[in-house]
This record gives sequence, structure tokens and C-alpha cells, in this order.
Amino acid sequence: MRIEAHDPLHRPEADIQDKGLSHNAVGLLGGTVLGVSSVAPAYALTATIGILVAEAGMKMPVVIIAGFLPMFFAAYAYREFNKVAPDCGTSFTWTTKAFGPYIGWLGGWAAVLATVIVLSNLAGVAVQFFYQFIGDLFGSEAVGALWENKLINVATCVAFLAIATAVSYRGITTTERVQYVLVGFQMVVLLVFAGMAFAKSGSSETGLSFSWDWFSPAGLTMSMFIAGLSGSIFAFWGWDTALTVNEETKDSDKTPGRAALLCVVSILLTYLLVAVATQMYAGVGTDGLGLGNEENSENVFGALAEPVMGGPLHLFLFLAVVASSAASLITTFLPTSRTMLAMGAYKAFPTRFAKIHPRFMTPSYALVVAGVGSALFYSVLTLTSENVLTDTIYSLGIMICFYYGLTAFACIWYFRRELFSSARGFVFKLLFPLLGGLGLLGVFAVTLRDSASPDYGSGASIGGVGLVLILGLGLILLGIVFMMIMRARQPAFFRGETLRKDTPVLIVDEP
Repeated sequence: MRIEAHDPLHRPEADIQDKGLSHNAVGLLGGTVLGVSSVAPAYALTATIGILVAEAGMKMPVVIIAGFLPMFFAAYAYREFNKVAPDCGTSFTWTTKAFGPYIGWLGGWAAVLATVIVLSNLAGVAVQFFYQFIGDLFGSEAVGALWENKLINVATCVAFLAIATAVSYRGITTTERVQYVLVGFQMVVLLVFAGMAFAKSGSSETGLSFSWDWFSPAGLTMSMFIAGLSGSIFAFWGWDTALTVNEETKDSDKTPGRAALLCVVSILLTYLLVAVATQMYAGVGTDGLGLGNEENSENVFGALAEPVMGGPLHLFLFLAVVASSAASLITTFLPTSRTMLAMGAYKAFPTRFAKIHPRFMTPSYALVVAGVGSALFYSVLTLTSENVLTDTIYSLGIMICFYYGLTAFACIWYFRRELFSSARGFVFKLLFPLLGGLGLLGVFAVTLRDSASPDYGSGASIGGVGLVLILGLGLILLGIVFMMIMRARQPAFFRGETLRKDTPVLIVDEP
């Protein structure tokens, strides 16, 4: 029995709007698959293993676990919010209800930025592996290297983004069905790759014997640990997709939170298995197949696929990364478009973002804007940075820590009257969100400090300031300008008329 001590006219969900999305379209398995597909394990591993080894060496496994913990704890904050106010705006909606419209708007802006940027990053990885796959399939090095031509790269990337936008446009059911195939394929291939890497590690010239010391942080400096943690956090990012489809999910107050937790745990197990197997086979040296070799760091699977799996099996690993990137491209449009949909519905963005397609019941305008924005961002960044993937991964870490951490602290503040009313309230509404928020805040602060250096990330800089800091913090601060413009044009949201900052209520659970 739940006793709710508040005026029924001021329920937490009283001003939550039905935005016209389809209902009861996603179940627990579907939500978990959508979350895993958004994380894109095959893509995330090939893009971040090199970064983690460059920062932490053989300690890569402990850095992966460290990246998992704040995400796991933050997921509980999302779950608790979703129980009282299931809304597709997630971080934007919930931080607004906790802290008010200004902080909530910035939280939503950071979430939109992160997803738009990662869409471009995903498309870039898909382009690279697509041409490598075609080149290897037909035995043509020239075709395999086409992704290095910037014009071809950008044109192909735009084509991939257009296809992903079209699939997402056709509705959540179409997206979910596609993901069962793409996610299942990449997970099977990753398990086969890990098994073969384990089996061949003893005969590898650069291989290492397994050691439990890999799971200990001893020997890592704080800067090394935080830099590696930033990459690890990026590798786990995306599980909240399971919550951004909450309005389209069966039992919308319960199922999305469970799906998010299942997603995070399954991703951790996959990462540890593949990372340990890869490290045992390739080692962390800077020569040959070593994961510390700069020629391998941005495309680990590209370097290890053939030595580990042999031909033609290695082509399946290339296809797995393409499938992973494609799957995540499609599902990452979900949180992007639905956050913009919510911001449009509550008049924090122009109201045309609230437009829903009458047949497909998708946020049509927001989807197109997300696709165009990602294409433009990727095109510009490709022309200004030689190491697009590295810089976007590090800068994404800044934005991810910002809005995930903000949501974790918002949970504590929003439920502050019931934190000590029960053991469950203490653990899930205070302890776990606090641990998650503090971990993300620490990574955010140290990354800001270190990324100011032009040597951080790929070494690209503008005016002597590291490109990572400009991308990460600069784009968040740019949001303040847009927020002031929106306040002048549509003041209702900022006056609390369309989405209210709630007074916390006391909800007591009784047996």
C-alpha cells in the first residue's frame, strides 16, 4: 500500500503531456534491446579500447568497471523519476521539475547535443568499416582506403544518416524489429571473436597472460584514471534510450527502468569479456598488434579481425561493427528526437518540434533536424580535425557527465522529503544517485581541467585551447545564448507555466 501525502491536484505527473506517440509498443525485452543497440557495443569497443589502453595500459578492465559504476548508480535516479513522471523528455523534464526551467533547459540542451554529436561519430565509424569490408571482400586496398578521402567519407556519412533517419521516421515498431536482428548479430560475433582471441592468446607474439592485477587501480595516477574513465563512460552511454521511449512502453512507470538496468549490466559483462580477451591476445605494447600502437588505437577491430578470426571470418567482425553503428544510428535518433519533442511540447524549444507524424506517430520534425544537424557537425569536424573519433569521444564525456550527473543530483533534491522514510528510499533515492552524481561530477571537473591543454585528445586546438574543451564545454555554454533567445520568444516555459517545478511530496511505502 502506498500513502501519498499531497494534494491530488498537485501530483508530480499533473502537467505531463501526452505527446501523441504510440502506446504499449515496447516491452521489457524490446526496451533492453533498444538500450543495448544505442550503446552499440561492437562500435564502442573498437573506438575506445585504444583510448583506454593509451591512458591506463593493462589496467583497462578496472577502468571499464569504474565507468560502469556511476552509470549503474545514475540509472537508479532515472528509474525513480520514471516511476512518478514517465515522460520522453527524461533528463530535461525531470531536472526542470527538480531545479526549475533554466537548469532543466541546459540539461535538455546537453542531452540533445550529446546525441547529435554521437550520431555523427557513429556514422563516421560505419563509413570506415563499410569501405574496409568492401575492400577486403573484393581484395582491393584502394577501395578499402576510400574512407580516408574526406569528400567520399562525408558523402557516405550523409547517406548513412539519411537512411537511419528514414528508418526512425517510420515508427518505433519498425525500429524495434530492425534492432533484434542487428543487435543479435553483433553480440554473437563479439562472443565468437572473444572466444577465438582467448584460444589464440598463448601463441600470440604480443599476447599477455591473464592477471587479476588488471582489475586493481593500484599504479594509476588520478589524471590517467580520469582520462580513461571518460572514455569508459562514453562506452556505456546510451542506456537511457530505454527510458526515452517510456511513453511508448508497456507499464511505462516500471518497464523502462528495469530495461535500463538490464542493459547496463549486460553491456558490462560483454565489455569485460571482449576487453580481457583482446588484451590477452594483442597485449598493450606499441609495436605490431599491440593495443598501444597508435596505428591500431582508433580501429582496434580493424587491426585484429584478420589475425584473430582469419579469412574470411574476419569479414563478419567488420560487418558486426557496421551493424553496430547502423543499429545505434537508428536508435540514437530516439532520445534525440524525443528530448526535442518534449522541449517543443513544453515550449522550451520552438513548438514545431512537437509535431507528430499522423501515420507513423513519430516526432517527424525533430528527427529531420537531428539528421541534418549531425550531418553538418560531422562535415565541419572532419575538415577541422584529423582525429574526429578521438576528439568527439572525449568531448562527449564532458556532456554525458554533465546531464547524467545533473539528473542524479536532481533525483536527490526532488525526493528530499522521503530520503529517510524507508531503507528503499535511502538506497535508491539518495545513496545510489549520490554515488553516481559524485563520480560523474569528478570526471567532469578533471576532464575540463585537462582538456584545456592543446595536447589533450588528438592534439587539435583552436586559438591555443584544446578542441575537446571547445566541443564539450563550449557547446554547453552556447546553449545559454539559445536559452536566452527562447526565453525572449517563448517566456511561458521559463515562467513555469508549461512544466512546473514541483514541490516534493512524501510517498511512504507500507507493507
